[in-house]
Amino acid sequence: MRIYSALAALTFVLSGCVASTDAPVTMNTPAPVLSGAALAPMQSFNSHAIQPVARGNSDIANDFMDLAFQLESGRSLPVFTRFEAPITVAMIGQVPPSAHADLSRVMARLRSEAGIDIRPARPGETASVTIDFQPRATMRRAVPSAACFVVPRVSSFAEYRAARGNGSTDWATLTRRDRAAIIAPADTSPQEVRDCLHEELAQALGPLNDLYRLPDSVFNDDNFHTVLTSFDMLVLRAYYDDALSNGMSAPDVAARLPAILARLNPSGQGRGGRGDTTIAPRAWIEAVEAALSPRSTDGARQRAAERMLSIARAQGWQDNRLAFSWFALGRAQVGRDMGAATRSFRAAQAIWERLPDSAVRVAHVDMQLAAFALADGRFAESLALTDRAIPVVRRAENAALLATLLMIRSEANNALGRTAEANSARLDSLGWARYGFGTEAEVRARLSDISGLAANGRDG
Repeated sequence: MRIYSALAALTFVLSGCVASTDAPVTMNTPAPVLSGAALAPMQSFNSHAIQPVARGNSDIANDFMDLAFQLESGRSLPVFTRFEAPITVAMIGQVPPSAHADLSRVMARLRSEAGIDIRPARPGETASVTIDFQPRATMRRAVPSAACFVVPRVSSFAEYRAARGNGSTDWATLTRRDRAAIIAPADTSPQEVRDCLHEELAQALGPLNDLYRLPDSVFNDDNFHTVLTSFDMLVLRAYYDDALSNGMSAPDVAARLPAILARLNPSGQGRGGRGDTTIAPRAWIEAVEAALSPRSTDGARQRAAERMLSIARAQGWQDNRLAFSWFALGRAQVGRDMGAATRSFRAAQAIWERLPDSAVRVAHVDMQLAAFALADGRFAESLALTDRAIPVVRRAENAALLATLLMIRSEANNALGRTAEANSARLDSLGWARYGFGTEAEVRARLSDISGLAANGRDG
């Protein structure tokens, strides 16, 4: 059972799926070569590979409207709102050291890829968007399920707490955006800080909703994408197009979108539709939240994932939502029924492999299956799975997942007697692990879990 516990822990940490939709918007054998040794310096991503948006403009227009005129709760927004340029950003509170570079990088991308006039606020200047870093325990007392969140009309966590309950932080009451605060954790990994900066800054500027049907966006609470995608940048560029303005109604925006998208994304003209563009019913979303909740029991998570799959089948979905239901079920079955978990993950993978823009999701399944293969002594298979996933994950800039794949690769090579390759992969993994997991204790815990899987595979 200890090996199942290690697999379950690895799955929980690396599934890429931590529900936060309630927010306002083991065999622990230490790796001998590292026991007591200092870890490598932290690595981070310094360049971003821009991918073309490979979808039709009619679909993108549909997505834009559902993102722009609804909240995650399902409530409708009466009018279109955005900031007026220039947009300024400030950080306050217990700002993590890594946040400065990551904020500069995402703002540079917003300027170059989305065409948004955004810059750091000057000293003494009231910022359009203020990012207030607070201890996680403090945040959770206010919003228990939120990893990070954004609220309007305030510039700090203290202002938000004072304004709660008086209606002023209700996005539906806005006719334009003047101030917003992003509340982010100060005591978490650099990757989680960066992920919060990307998603919450994008929502402060633009769409407030998330859609589970989107395959290629951070505006999706399945959280497989951790940095803003080309689709997201196109949506934000359209959001700040001169043809739109504050206070416009949904019909007015819908009437202007086709011309905007034809100009911004000419390759999307005339492309076929994706298929089902309905919004997921609330019952399925509630099942997602329960299936991914760290506060649920193992049995409750599995029952919720089974509800997800039942609803997805009843809806007739053949898209990301059906695959995600299978993935959530596999995640819940790890540590309880490994055969069933493998079948569920493979069912998810089979769907994602035939869908466009799903390589990141396939890579997440590859990580799960590579860990299973490692624990079962199928070391060559584990290597093949990591071979396929690693390039995808590098492009997606997911350091935690990249580090884990490299750790698995190191252990598989070591088990096959390939010492040089094992040492190289392990060394590469450590710098990414520092960025992805944060503390040395977390890094060593992941190393220990994966070393334990390999030990089980060699003994089996």
